[in-house]
Amino acid sequence: MRVIVARCSVTYEGRLGARLPPALRLVLLKADGSIAVHCDARAYKPLNWMSPPCEIRERDGVLVAESPKGEVLRVELHEVIEDRRFELGDDPGLEKEGVEAELQQLIAARVQALRDGLTLVRREYPTDIGPIDLLCRDADGRAVAVEIKRVGEIAGVEQLLRYQERLDLDSRLAPTRGMFVATHIKPQARVFAESRGVECVEVALADLREHDSPTMKLF
Repeated sequence: MRVIVARCSVTYEGRLGARLPPALRLVLLKADGSIAVHCDARAYKPLNWMSPPCEIRERDGVLVAESPKGEVLRVELHEVIEDRRFELGDDPGLEKEGVEAELQQLIAARVQALRDGLTLVRREYPTDIGPIDLLCRDADGRAVAVEIKRVGEIAGVEQLLRYQERLDLDSRLAPTRGMFVATHIKPQARVFAESRGVECVEVALADLREHDSPTMKLF
């Protein structure tokens, strides 16, 4: 990563034109090919930026980033206060308490608590549009696709339905049943899920961590 603190002006040429007059700003150039211009406000959001892939050139104190679509971001460095480079290496990613990965691991170890007679076939069962969190079988041998979210929203239900469509192309699995699992399922998501025949299960993370038979609320 290259970090530049400089008095600079910025112009953007694309679908619309925009210009930032000279001021002291932070310019970040990342290894992924992106460039972002920040001020000392607006939290994480830059004043202007160019996402990868783009080509970045530097000449005579001017940084020029151009996208494949012909958009151009030009940063004129009038006075450079600091210009440093850092090798950050690969980032392991953000780990939050109670995210889907932890929930998936805990639930996979005790899927029978979601419903009597449920058994795990495989975690991260592959489809051609991505893996479903858990593939299970119920007491009648029917395949159950389980999608796990920290907070259950409509987008998560739609994701589960797309996975079910792909799984139902396999005669060994069709017709699948859907189960949507989260620590909290929003009312709109529950209504939508039930209208599509998807079973909703809310789980308590503390119970999953502490008890072999966690308390679960079914809707």
